[in-house]
Amino acid sequence: MQPKISRKTAAVLLMILSALSFTGMNACVRIAGDLPTVQKAFFRNFVAAIFAVIMLIRSHTPIRIQQGCKIPMIMRAVCGTIGVLCNFYAVDNLDLADASMLNKLSPFFAVIFSMIILKEKTSPIQIITIIMAFTGSLFIIRPTFSNMELIPSLIGFTGGMGAGAAYTFVRYMKQRGEKSAMIVLFFSMFSCLVTLPFMIAGFVPMNGIQLLTLLLAGLFAAGGQFAITGAYAFAPAKEVSVYDYSQVIFSAITGFLLFEQIPSALSFIGYFIIISAAVWTFVRPQDKGGEK
Repeated sequence: MQPKISRKTAAVLLMILSALSFTGMNACVRIAGDLPTVQKAFFRNFVAAIFAVIMLIRSHTPIRIQQGCKIPMIMRAVCGTIGVLCNFYAVDNLDLADASMLNKLSPFFAVIFSMIILKEKTSPIQIITIIMAFTGSLFIIRPTFSNMELIPSLIGFTGGMGAGAAYTFVRYMKQRGEKSAMIVLFFSMFSCLVTLPFMIAGFVPMNGIQLLTLLLAGLFAAGGQFAITGAYAFAPAKEVSVYDYSQVIFSAITGFLLFEQIPSALSFIGYFIIISAAVWTFVRPQDKGGEK
């Protein structure tokens, strides 16, 4: 009889699976080629919506929003849609590793938005790690007018901000008992409705390979979402969140193998600073007077 793995080990494996899935999503978005960002986002969220409906039906959960969650649900959808659109634009115009790392600024933005929206207290060490993360992002963005990737980098940075705000509203709703599948469904449907008019207006015909890659992007996105949800169900975020940064490693390898991308030396310095800030955040002892 094979020994059972611990809950934390299961959580770590699911987190790494999530990182692999989101790397696959970004790779498929890039492989789909020169298609409008809204068209790619529509297919990504359409597939996710189907998965969410299936999960709600299988769990016999009624499709309704919990009391007190309507406004947060809308705000989560708005911020999440901005995050997806900006991330996809960055993926199309930057190295995969750079785009992934800018998106991984979201946990640090979540701390900032939690201070504003949830009125949570922030420790001096958290403030230091936020400053470290933004310093690291400057090495990736390289804010000079001679940098041809400045605009895509700033859009990718905005995508991380949108994702951080979205995660804050998700936390707010989870504290009030809202179902994960309902949050995913509302966000996916909202995003589809927002992008649909723009997709129709600027629709670019797709060949079979492009359609397949976009559907695969949606499948990878759904897999990543449910894997990360499962990881947090098995272990606290403070114990496993840092493993989400493995996506940057997977993205660097994928970018090199599929697209012959090699991040700059400054980007690697930025990766090191941001990941160091993340590691410090999750391995340091809890502050006195903090959450118990």
